Amino acid sequence: MFKRGFLQAAVVVAAASFLGQAQAQTTPIKFQLDWRFEGPSALFLTPAAKGYFKDAKLDVSIDAGNGSGGTVTRVASGAYDMGFADLAALMEFQANNPDAPNMPVAVMMVYNVTPASVMALKKSGIKTPADLSGKKLGAPVFDAGRRAFPIFAKANKVTGVTWTAMDPALRETMLVRGDLDAITGFTFTSLLNLEARGVKASDVVVLPYPDYGVKLYGNVIIASPKLIKEHPEAIKAFLAAFAKGAKDVIANPAAAIADVKARDGIVNVDLETRRLKLAIDTVINSPGAHAEGFGQVNGPRLALMASQVSDAFNTKSRVNPDAIWNGSFLPSKAVLDVLPKK
Repeated sequence: MFKRGFLQAAVVVAAASFLGQAQAQTTPIKFQLDWRFEGPSALFLTPAAKGYFKDAKLDVSIDAGNGSGGTVTRVASGAYDMGFADLAALMEFQANNPDAPNMPVAVMMVYNVTPASVMALKKSGIKTPADLSGKKLGAPVFDAGRRAFPIFAKANKVTGVTWTAMDPALRETMLVRGDLDAITGFTFTSLLNLEARGVKASDVVVLPYPDYGVKLYGNVIIASPKLIKEHPEAIKAFLAAFAKGAKDVIANPAAAIADVKARDGIVNVDLETRRLKLAIDTVINSPGAHAEGFGQVNGPRLALMASQVSDAFNTKSRVNPDAIWNGSFLPSKAVLDVLPKK
């Protein structure tokens, strides 16, 4: 009796030890998106749903966000380990907080060009950037397009613009009502939001920043210095699993939206499928991404953007491009081969 009890206890102890070792080998990562659960968030939700992060010994939790600035701040505070944010927002934080002890860094490029654009209704008479001079524009104060508008204005000699701020949910409504002449926003967000408010796409003038001399990078995956120091292997594993999932999403956007729907049951599947496809076509599967390689950056282009952001955002110090980017965690070229052949 004693011998059987001893053996049972030994088995329990051994099982507990094995479980403890398995848990110790799994790294928890708190990840925050730049925005709510919409089509493009499938890039992260799909690898999570398919178990790619789990297979990489990662316990990844993904939360919605409320703007890139908030995501950068929360990763800097330690509330999140990694996040998805506009590179300009990261640059601004760095330059305005040069002595911050926990400076997040970009570890992977996802949107090779900014999705920002100026949008107006055709009935406004606005056809080109030159037509924006003296007009009333609107966007939330933290909108990436609004923050970078001085770069767009300088490149296109736009002057005399006045701004109106509002909650994000009111931006497209105010344009439709005629309260504004134009708005700034991510094309795949605002264009579809305008359609949802009864405006035909053919009645919207879209002036994408990249088409008018503003070749800014868009969203990147960022990581906290604590995670970089303590779990560099986890970052490498995360990026490899993300790339695997991104390839699936790009190949079949319609199927990927099911993973978004699973996280937010009220999303409009057709609308979010279109939004995801638009994001893929315009900022992910872009000529720049094919030229530079998915996930990677071009040094001179990054340095130029750092200079432009320093000037446009009037930062306390100059943006240091060398401190913003760390590409050492990127997976192999074979793993990063996710874009369809042109």
